[in-house]
Amino acid sequence: MSDTMKNSVRSSVTQSGDQTVLRTDDVTKKFGGLTAVDAVNIEVNKGEIVGLIGPNGAGKSTLFNCITGALDADDGRVYLQDEDVTNWPEYKIARAGIGRMFQETRIFGAMSVRKNLLLAAQEGDANIGRLLRRPDESLISRSEELLEYVDLGGLAETPAGQLSFGQQKLTEFIMELMAEPNLLLMDEPAGGINPSMLENLIEYIRTANEDEEATIFLIEHNMDFVMEVADRIYVLAHGERIAEGTPDEIQNNQRVLDAYLGRE
Repeated sequence: MSDTMKNSVRSSVTQSGDQTVLRTDDVTKKFGGLTAVDAVNIEVNKGEIVGLIGPNGAGKSTLFNCITGALDADDGRVYLQDEDVTNWPEYKIARAGIGRMFQETRIFGAMSVRKNLLLAAQEGDANIGRLLRRPDESLISRSEELLEYVDLGGLAETPAGQLSFGQQKLTEFIMELMAEPNLLLMDEPAGGINPSMLENLIEYIRTANEDEEATIFLIEHNMDFVMEVADRIYVLAHGERIAEGTPDEIQNNQRVLDAYLGRE
């Protein structure tokens, strides 16, 4: 990406939130006698970065799994841009425009970094092998732009499995950008990343949101990270949504503080 893009700084919270990209209505998931997600309602609007936080076991990843089709919700509905996609299979959810990054990276370690990006852009094409051998010039150009954007340009031909864990996470991030999702779900993007890389990651996410118009919904345990990167934050505790607001509002919400201190 251009230097202008790379150096851009968000001056205000995104205001393009009139179009709802994701909505859950009373989504509930139970495992035996345990209610992991209890009638949770959330909205993510176009152009936002929305955080999802909560103590361990709060139901965050379970909610993500219900949204992406990895788990079937027991009750409630999931909508993508007003289309009811409740309990659709994962592949169909992905084709509807949801990208997802996991806590552990999911890349093809034996393939070069560049080929991982090209594969992400061409997912679902029946002629993947041919397209990888002779990719469209526009895809090559796009991959080079994204690799330079996250400072991996010099590693384009390196097998992805040889990268550090943090570099693999950055590779997976730009793989998702190659696929141009309507919504990107990120599960603990800061987890396992060297602290010196975190500030860069915040910049990459913000710039993708601002200049690439990427809409992002992320789970994160690193509170400093999520408070700095998110426009709005939802908080879960014991499967229930207990708060929603700006980072400042969440940091001063007594119920949230009690949940993290074990008094909820």
